[in-house]
Amino acid sequence: MTTTNTTKLGKTGPSVFPLALGCMSMAGGSPYGASDEAESIATIHAALDRGVNLLDTGDFYGMGKNEMLVGRAIKDRRDKVVLSVKYGGLRGPDGAFLGFDTRPVATKSFLAHSLSRLGVDYIDIYRPSRLDPAVPIEDTIGAIADMVKAGYVRHIALSEVGVETIRRAAKVHPIVDLQIEYAIVSRGPEATIFPALAELGIAVTAYGVLSRGLLTGSKPAGAGDMRAHLPRFSGENGRKNQALVDAFVRLAERRGVTPAQLAVAWVRAKGAAQGVTIIPTMGARTRKQLEDALAGLEIALSPSDVAEIEAAVPAEEIAGTRYPTPMMAMLDSEK
Repeated sequence: MTTTNTTKLGKTGPSVFPLALGCMSMAGGSPYGASDEAESIATIHAALDRGVNLLDTGDFYGMGKNEMLVGRAIKDRRDKVVLSVKYGGLRGPDGAFLGFDTRPVATKSFLAHSLSRLGVDYIDIYRPSRLDPAVPIEDTIGAIADMVKAGYVRHIALSEVGVETIRRAAKVHPIVDLQIEYAIVSRGPEATIFPALAELGIAVTAYGVLSRGLLTGSKPAGAGDMRAHLPRFSGENGRKNQALVDAFVRLAERRGVTPAQLAVAWVRAKGAAQGVTIIPTMGARTRKQLEDALAGLEIALSPSDVAEIEAAVPAEEIAGTRYPTPMMAMLDSEK
């Protein structure tokens, strides 16, 4: 690793390592099939040892189990961690998603339970997981701002929302980052969202940088793997996308790097070009995956390199949406 630099997360955020660790796919919350708790905790420890300090989880991942795992992993390392938590996703006993609730009273209740499960006194970055259409964003952000004043939260952020919502939220309280899916095959934020973030001084924590394994050739492992139900992985869409993935893999091989490393390098280069700090948030479940992602920080892509990659994987040729139609309809960022 040649980089040990940190960067500020937006105008008002904490200093973070240039890559974050997303914990959703670890034990207790994996939508990709079974994972190993011991390896998950070892991966978190390895990340912290390498300087990665931003850890991302959600209170609805594994119905709280993911937070409990993260809490165990950071128990004696709290001072090394910038803890980012999403909330508001409602789950049934069978794991089904039931909607979102970001009412002020619910916001404060969700926070209390997250603090308990994580075993911490405060959360560094707290964010609603999606826009609740029944609650004005001003009310939601106002409730979190109350918790900032009370010392339970340090910073406020957003997830998967569009420009109007971002601007309204930022008028209530400084926003440090927007978490949104961004990859060579998911380039929607470039049109209007990234310019607004650059103007407002808000960073991006980008998830789905590998498009849930699509760019690395990972396949759904069965009905329990959520990717089996995602449009880009199945049927004719899957066949069309495979040709684009093959082209991307060839570019990586020609440079002597892995597809994951090239994906990380592309995202970082795009952020620099668009005037937005982008922190790739990598859902590594193992230490091997973590090391692969970290090596991507060492790759510097020129504008011509970026253009070559985008010519090989044109955004308009990606087949299928990133989520099924009902889930896409819930995304304020897609409106």
